[in-house]
Amino acid sequence: MTLQLDYEALPGLHDEMQEPAGKTRAHWEPVVRSLQELGAGELARRWELGQRLIHENGVTYNVYGDPRGMDRPWELDPIPLVLAQAEWEQLRAALAQRARLLDAILGDLYGPQRLLRDGLLPPALVFAHPTYLRPCHGLKLPQASWLQLYAADLARAPTGQWWVLADRTQAPSGAGYALENRIVVSRMLSEAFRESRVERLAGFFRRLRDTLRSLAPRQRDDPHIALLTPGPYNETYFEHAYLARYLGLTLVEGGDLTVRDRMLYLKTLGGLQRVDVLLRRVDDLFCDPLSLRSDSSLGVAGLVHAARAGNVAVANALGSGLVETPALLAFLPGLCRALLGEELSLPSVATWWCGQSDALEYVESHLTELVIKPAFPSPRMEPVFGARLSKSEREALLARVHACPHAFVAQEQVALSTTPIWDGENVQPRHLVLRAFATSAGQGGWELMPGGLTRISTARDSLVVSMQRGGGSKDTWISCERPPAPITLLRAAGAPIELTRAGAELPSRVADNLFWLGRYVERAEGTARIAREVLVRVNDEGAEAAVALPALLEALSRHAGGAETLRRDERTLLAFLFEDESPRSLRTTLRMVHQLASSLRDQLSLDTWRVLAELQSQAPVRGAGAARHQLNGTMMRLAAWSGLSMESMTRSLGWRFADMGRRIERGAWTSILISACLVQAHEDEAPRLEAMLQAAESAITYRRRYRGELQAAPALDLLLTDETNPRALAFQLVALEEHVAELPSVRGHVERAPEARIALSALARVRLADVAELCRVEDGKRLRLEELLARTQGDLRALSDVLTRAYLSHAGESRRVERF
Repeated sequence: MTLQLDYEALPGLHDEMQEPAGKTRAHWEPVVRSLQELGAGELARRWELGQRLIHENGVTYNVYGDPRGMDRPWELDPIPLVLAQAEWEQLRAALAQRARLLDAILGDLYGPQRLLRDGLLPPALVFAHPTYLRPCHGLKLPQASWLQLYAADLARAPTGQWWVLADRTQAPSGAGYALENRIVVSRMLSEAFRESRVERLAGFFRRLRDTLRSLAPRQRDDPHIALLTPGPYNETYFEHAYLARYLGLTLVEGGDLTVRDRMLYLKTLGGLQRVDVLLRRVDDLFCDPLSLRSDSSLGVAGLVHAARAGNVAVANALGSGLVETPALLAFLPGLCRALLGEELSLPSVATWWCGQSDALEYVESHLTELVIKPAFPSPRMEPVFGARLSKSEREALLARVHACPHAFVAQEQVALSTTPIWDGENVQPRHLVLRAFATSAGQGGWELMPGGLTRISTARDSLVVSMQRGGGSKDTWISCERPPAPITLLRAAGAPIELTRAGAELPSRVADNLFWLGRYVERAEGTARIAREVLVRVNDEGAEAAVALPALLEALSRHAGGAETLRRDERTLLAFLFEDESPRSLRTTLRMVHQLASSLRDQLSLDTWRVLAELQSQAPVRGAGAARHQLNGTMMRLAAWSGLSMESMTRSLGWRFADMGRRIERGAWTSILISACLVQAHEDEAPRLEAMLQAAESAITYRRRYRGELQAAPALDLLLTDETNPRALAFQLVALEEHVAELPSVRGHVERAPEARIALSALARVRLADVAELCRVEDGKRLRLEELLARTQGDLRALSDVLTRAYLSHAGESRRVERF
């Protein structure tokens, strides 16, 4: 089926693909030709594969209030925005000038403040700004540069002129999404990509990495660089993990770091490790609860002190969000002449700061043509379009402006240009805003990303371009005249690389998340295994089910956190398994697996992420048969994770903590299962023994060894003391003892650490147990077995607590730090 490009650009606007006469622009011709050759059917097939790739890669963007929350897929349109190289070169020079200008403004405002003394900037615009960080005044910076990464939101007027809508200097986001867009679209439209000679993006990221390395206060060939993220609940967390992995940085949260003696350290399993450079994605005010915003849990107490002492470089520098205020746009032409001795090459959208009387008068008389915005960051106020207000609403707005004029800005409403999008059937125009990125290249130079993040509106009649409001994105192609040179982030061929098998530098938080990921995966599998055996018997009225089912229901209830014993009722069981929101239910456990996997995106392979992400796709079930089928699928995915962790993870400390979590949880599960099925003696124990062996996936081994005759002693031996059975309690204790012996605080020490003592004691107790004695019945119960299982469960809980205190919380001696 041919793809009909009967595209109609919107009148009176600049269209990126078509000239006013309707002719395709020259640099768009390879893309248009390729789309027509593919046809609608093939384009739909390829786009389905592209969307699947987005889903499998876990590319998400959290829109607050969206019911999908952290799992909202990234919105990408398959048709790229194409720009000519000659036009891009003009933007490259203009944006480099703008980055130099903003850097110089920051240097003055946090330094000599000549701009304020000479009247080039109103003091009210600076000192009233909440992100003017007084503790950062006089800050000495590496290379005297405030900005290492800069972004600008660009829009094109009907005349074809580019305008800057906003400058992003604090913690610019979107570069990682631009890279992911490129990967998806270049694979989908590979023919057009090659024919258009699209410039590669890797060179920009290589320059960014080199820039970060050059900031290190200590002269080192391989400085420690970390990327500070607010955490997995931030809307752009995927990008943080993606960039950290791509650039080879350590992804950290505020709790992973600590300041000691005015130096920044990462809390690792091997102790404190110094951080030289911090690329931050946390806003200025939240970076240091000691010197800045005291209620922040996202930053690091003492970070300002460490930066002032020159012991850590922060990129972008603390306080750089000051020049993001839209009010500054009105003053940039004069500031450019004063600071750089040049005319501003790339104009800003017309802006009036209401703190000036003449500007306020203009706003009053032209309100219907303007957009009113807050001059300073304000989550409580959205941009207000004057043309959409009634007379009374305009009067109310002007009253607010007059009450506090310096807090408001008015801007001209820009007629955004359009670009083609594909809606699955047709090609239609949408308004766009292009976010361009630049990174410092040393000696005052800047390197522009040959592309960027193009964002599009949700509808053809909407001028609002916002990802938080459901907008989409595009890949951005810069079409070259010559084939682009291949660029890679890998080291030059033959460059020496120091060999290492280090692992103690693993952040404590990451080890904690891996530990609990192992526990929750094993907990989910244990619940699913018992539940499957319950569902097999729940509608069976036979005598064997009547004997086995109460023990299985008791095991399932105890495994779910000591809940009240479940009833023999199919509807109740299905609700418990698939609808219950209690802390240890299967539904909650799988959600925790997904959340932990999301927080470990920079640590997990793509295959591992895909396996764990699929655990969330649980469909509603009706009936025991459908439930068993879904439980089988869940166990298959959990088994896939176990296989990947055993066969693909290097035997580092991260793997050890993940496996210790699994072994502790499986040991507790096995103890509960044995206790529920064997402690209380029964005249006919065969059904209980059969159910226990089936749930523990050991029935085949038992039959092979004992020819199918079911007795308590051999069954107990197989699940309790057999160190060759991966499901046995002894197997878990052996693995735990081996793992503990390899931990940093245990290995090489003569005296046993508390965790080593607990692990060894629990293993010895099981090894020395007499199975025949454990099976002896007194007053209808196997009391010695009950005592052993209770003590072992207590040991497992104690081991988990000791591991957390010794390695995962990393609470060190507190230090006194002065506050500005």
